[in-house]
Amino acid sequence: MKRKVAGITFLIGSLYYIIAEAISATFFNASITNTYLFHTISELGIPNFNSPLFWLMNSAFILIGLVMLFGSFYKFKDYIVKNNIPYYIFTVITALGVIIVGLIHGGNPLTSGYHTMGAVMAILGGNILLILISRSMDEFSNYQKTTLVLGVIGLLAFWMMFFSMGNAYMPTLERLSVYPMIIWSFVTGVYLIRN
Repeated sequence: MKRKVAGITFLIGSLYYIIAEAISATFFNASITNTYLFHTISELGIPNFNSPLFWLMNSAFILIGLVMLFGSFYKFKDYIVKNNIPYYIFTVITALGVIIVGLIHGGNPLTSGYHTMGAVMAILGGNILLILISRSMDEFSNYQKTTLVLGVIGLLAFWMMFFSMGNAYMPTLERLSVYPMIIWSFVTGVYLIRN
């Protein structure tokens, strides 16, 4: 039962995030294509006229962080057979980072440093966590291989983004570094329900 509860939680968190971002992007002060290509996810969470549904995007950040904490500590930890301490540390870093992003928006000079810190914790910490998970379970089946590939893609995209801050397509790289964790949450939900 715990396995299914955790699985459903991961599924809800990932689906809510994708839907919330899509709705927020639809109402952003730009075409939806331009929003996804040229505006960062963080911009969707800034409370101004550009993003009237900023609260929806921020709720998605907070929810995915809480889902990661709950699902990981409630049941998924049982699948981790080695590297337990690093697993716990990176889970907390990632979840807290995403929650910070949702609570402290960018665009404000007084708080943008905290927002950036939260984003680095979430993105860098999250993709390292995926790679760590893939090598910390009892076997190396398709689930672990998928998790590893997602983590590597996210980590590479993060480093490309880090060195492309002035590039117009930086928001695309940002999404490529974030989406692996959202996809992992969905895949993990399915894995827990079926396994």
